[in-house]
Amino acid sequence: MNGSSFDTARKKHWSVLGPTVAANLSAKGFQAVYAESKKEALDEVLKLIPAGSSVGIPGSVTIREIGAMEALAERGCDVIHHWDPSLTGEERLQRLQDELLADYFLTSSNAVTKDGMLVNIDGNGNRVSGMAWGKNTLIFVIGLNKVTADIDEAISRTRNTATPPNALRLGLETPCTKTGCCVNCSSEERVCKALLILERATGGRKTHVILVGEDLGF
Repeated sequence: MNGSSFDTARKKHWSVLGPTVAANLSAKGFQAVYAESKKEALDEVLKLIPAGSSVGIPGSVTIREIGAMEALAERGCDVIHHWDPSLTGEERLQRLQDELLADYFLTSSNAVTKDGMLVNIDGNGNRVSGMAWGKNTLIFVIGLNKVTADIDEAISRTRNTATPPNALRLGLETPCTKTGCCVNCSSEERVCKALLILERATGGRKTHVILVGEDLGF
């Protein structure tokens, strides 16, 4: 069996796993769909967000990998994000607040369990705050590389798979950047301080989940 055959088998697996997890999320109140590719995922995002809307995008690698920021800006949306090195400290704090108040909050998840729960870890708490409550519409875009068997594995993934590369991306000096895994540190730069488990979609808002048959994000 050659490399192409291996890739085909992986794609077939995800084409079965994706709808399974989407169905489990839907049973828990999330409006979930499966997209086979980044392009299809972006198309789903654009179906949900009308031109001219404001869109808050926190620190999500996945959203940037699918090209959502550029596509939304091109259709006249006000894309609000704090990943701008030219911002002053005060401007960055205001941008974090503005993300939460946008018409749409577009993000990813650190992990999703196969039975349909979302698990996220955060340093500042801005992402998990926007996921837990809001009057706006919440949209998750999640690569199937983040699917886990259960909550314990999901929490482990947030600490050991998602956090170390994120800390490296930010140029931090946390222990996990030296060991490659979580040591439950007390570093001032620690980026895993607030843990959120969404067992069901929260009340009072629409929550969409787009699962993608690709390896996306950390």
